[in-house]
Amino acid sequence: MTARRMETLVTQFFASLNDRILAMQSRGEEIIRLDIGSPDMPPAQFIIDTLYRAACEPDRHGYQPHAGNLSLRQAWAEMYAREYSVTLDSNREILPLLGSKEGIFHLHQALIDPGDVVLIPDPGYLTYTQATRFAGGDPHYLPLLPEQNYTPDLSNIPVDVLSKAKLLWLNYPNNPTGASISKDFFEQVVEFGLRHRILVCHDAAYSQVVFDGYRAPSILAIREAKETAVEFNTLSKSHNMAGWRVGAILGNETVIKTLYRLKTNVDSGHFLPVMEAAAIAMTQDQTWIERRNQIYEQRRDILVEGLHELGLKPNNPKASLYIWCPVPGGWTSMAFCEALLEKARVSVTPGVVFGAQGEGYVRIAITSSQEQIKQALENMKNSWKNFERNSL
Repeated sequence: MTARRMETLVTQFFASLNDRILAMQSRGEEIIRLDIGSPDMPPAQFIIDTLYRAACEPDRHGYQPHAGNLSLRQAWAEMYAREYSVTLDSNREILPLLGSKEGIFHLHQALIDPGDVVLIPDPGYLTYTQATRFAGGDPHYLPLLPEQNYTPDLSNIPVDVLSKAKLLWLNYPNNPTGASISKDFFEQVVEFGLRHRILVCHDAAYSQVVFDGYRAPSILAIREAKETAVEFNTLSKSHNMAGWRVGAILGNETVIKTLYRLKTNVDSGHFLPVMEAAAIAMTQDQTWIERRNQIYEQRRDILVEGLHELGLKPNNPKASLYIWCPVPGGWTSMAFCEALLEKARVSVTPGVVFGAQGEGYVRIAITSSQEQIKQALENMKNSWKNFERNSL
C-alpha cells in the first residue's frame, strides 16, 4: 500500500532518539539533552501577550491568505532592512512559510525533476538530502572541511555534475559545525550561481544567534543575488519561537511564485494571531535578543572550557546553537554518543548523522541551562574512565 517514493525516506534520527530517551526517562533515568537545537527559553513576553490578545478576538480564527497578511510580509521586509541592509518587495519577494523546514522540503518538489542534481554540504542539515531524494533528484555532496573553515570548494565540482545541477544549498552560521562566513564568500557564491545558472538556496536559520560581536550577513545583500538566490529564514532560533512554525523564503521572485503555487495546494496558511505576534516580534523591541545571546555565549564558554578539560578539542563558534567537537581517538561518532548516553546520561548528536564528513565528530547544543550543562560535564568527568575504547 505504500508509495515507492516513501522508500527514499527514513524516520528522522531525532524522532527515533526522542523515543529512546522517553523510554529511558519512563524508567526514572535523568537524561541531560544537548542534542537537538530547540531553544529552551521563551520569546519575549510582549510577543506572547500579542498572541494571547489576538487569540481572544472572535474574528481571528478563520482561514488566512496563503501568502500571509501584508503586515507579516512587511515585518519580514523591515527586519531584513534593519538587520541585513537588504531591501525586499513585500508583495513579490517574500513568502511566509510554516517554518523554514516545510519550505525547504517543498521547494525541491516544486523545482526538482528526476535526474536533476542538488549540491548539498556534507555535513549538512538532513532535510536537504531527504527532500532531494523524495523529489527524484540526485544529491551531490560537497565536503565541508575544517581547513577550509567548513565552506565548500565550488571550483572542484565535476563538469558533468555542474551540467545537471539545479540547486546549491548553503547554511551559515552553519548547522552542525557552527562555522561562520563573511560577505566575501557570498560574493563568490553569487558569481558561481549566475555563471552556472544554479539557484543558490541559503538557509539563514541561525543568523541572529551570534556572539563576540559577530554579525552574520545575508546572501541577499550581495549585488545581483536576487537573480540567482533565495534565502530561508525563521523565527525559530532568532526569536525563540520554534514551535510557532514561522518562517519565510525571500529573494528571487520567480522561485517564490513557483513555491506559492505549490503551497496553495498543500496548506491553508498560518493562524492569524500567530502572524500578528510574529510581526510584532520582528518590528518591536529587539534588545532582548542581545541579552538572550549573552546567555548562549556564557553556556558556550562553559562547555568549551569543560570539554577542553576532558582532553577534547571543540570549536569555539561565533554563532549558531552548536559546538562541533572531535571524538576521542579510537571512537566512531555513533559509538561515542551511545557511551555518553548510557554511561553519563548525556545525549549529544553523532556527526555522521549529518553526512559522511561528520564522522569523528559530535554536535553539542547549547540549548540547556548552565546548571544542566555543568551537570553534564560533571557526569562526563565522573564517567571518563569508562570511555577507554576497551571498556565497551
